Amino acid sequence: MGTIKCLASSCWRVLAGPRMTVYTRAACSSGSLRSTQVTKKAFICHGANTQTPYVEQKKSFVLKTPKGTHDVHPQQMAIREKVFRTVVNCFKRHGAESIDTPVFELKDFDIAGHHDPMIPDAECLKIMYEILSELELGGFLIKVNDRRLLSGILSVCGVPDSEFRTACTSIDKLDKIPWDKVRSEMIEEKALRPETVDRIGEYIRLTGGFALMEQLRSDPVISQNALAMEALSDLKLLYRYLEIFGVAEKVTLDLSLARGLDYYTGLIYEAVLLPDQGWTQSSQDATAASDVSLGSVAAGGRYDDLVAMFDVKGRRVPCVGISIGLERIFSIVEKKAQESNKNGRTTETQVLVATAQAMHLEERMELITALWNAGIKAEMLYKRRPKLLTQLQHCERTGIPLVAIIGEQELKDGMVKLRDVATRQEVDVPRENLVAEIRKRAEILQQTHSD
Repeated sequence: MGTIKCLASSCWRVLAGPRMTVYTRAACSSGSLRSTQVTKKAFICHGANTQTPYVEQKKSFVLKTPKGTHDVHPQQMAIREKVFRTVVNCFKRHGAESIDTPVFELKDFDIAGHHDPMIPDAECLKIMYEILSELELGGFLIKVNDRRLLSGILSVCGVPDSEFRTACTSIDKLDKIPWDKVRSEMIEEKALRPETVDRIGEYIRLTGGFALMEQLRSDPVISQNALAMEALSDLKLLYRYLEIFGVAEKVTLDLSLARGLDYYTGLIYEAVLLPDQGWTQSSQDATAASDVSLGSVAAGGRYDDLVAMFDVKGRRVPCVGISIGLERIFSIVEKKAQESNKNGRTTETQVLVATAQAMHLEERMELITALWNAGIKAEMLYKRRPKLLTQLQHCERTGIPLVAIIGEQELKDGMVKLRDVATRQEVDVPRENLVAEIRKRAEILQQTHSD
């Protein structure tokens, strides 16, 4: 069974301002979440932005952002919602069920229960691959290791069990500092013998795919350690499953990966971004995966004993999962948007109800009411006599794709002029067919954007 942590909001508010504004507060019960989802749907239908509240500045008070939080502006919020949507859709595609927890980020996917080896683990890596591919962050690499393999390697190199974790804290720095500095730290600060550290260095600087796994399996020293061989057997099976899932080319065995050893019991993995889209495993050398990565954006592993630590009866529930680094991903996507000078949509509005003449306010209100009642996401300018150019410019600025225009002739003929903002093409649509035409065009636009 897969589960995801969901963001719950205690309320949604509409505040006076240039447009309707929606914001969320801290997490609450799942019952409240269900009611707010309905409210949010209604707000979006009316063209609301999901952003922090607009408050007119007054001399009588100073509005301060609560400690530990920060404002998210419409452009940023549009990016965040797209990232959230991509992550959630991927989780649900893999059968995830939502749970309500007091968190501010939706980012985790976990599979709990007794399953055959490496099947759920492989699916977690597949999910990681899908999310990072769909977000188009650039080239990435998924590094994997196994706590059992690392423990076996350190054991055959002469590291006592009591020094396992302290040695791993140094090994885990290899993605940030060169080997000579890690070696010095292990000798001078961790008091490990130089010959032991040198033997460790022969192994932990290795990276590669299936060939490396076979090399380690045939290693005369490693093959004498039962725990390491057990891990390598599982890794071989994992690699086969990843080949079937079509993601093996993005996965590499990195023996220096030593994260979360306080709770991970088996497989460990981490996704890192790479500077070159053309990166492939064939171009890797022993330390390249660490040297060229731009930082971790997702991580996870198997933690079979963690649940028992918090269960009063000590019941053991094997688990494996992934965690997506949303804040880092937000920053990367926002930076890419700034560099490309592309203004993303900040509203889900499908159509703006406009008038060609400086009148017809009540007729606009009647038409937009019909659209709202039909579930169409629509808005109009809050002016009695808006200029048509002003209305069209509003659509171009906010990314609204369609304009429903009414004038004297349209009202007389029972028609609505529907304008495509991008192409500037206009067609006359019978009023009774307007809802169906907007829905059809919205589906076409959605399909275009998804492609």
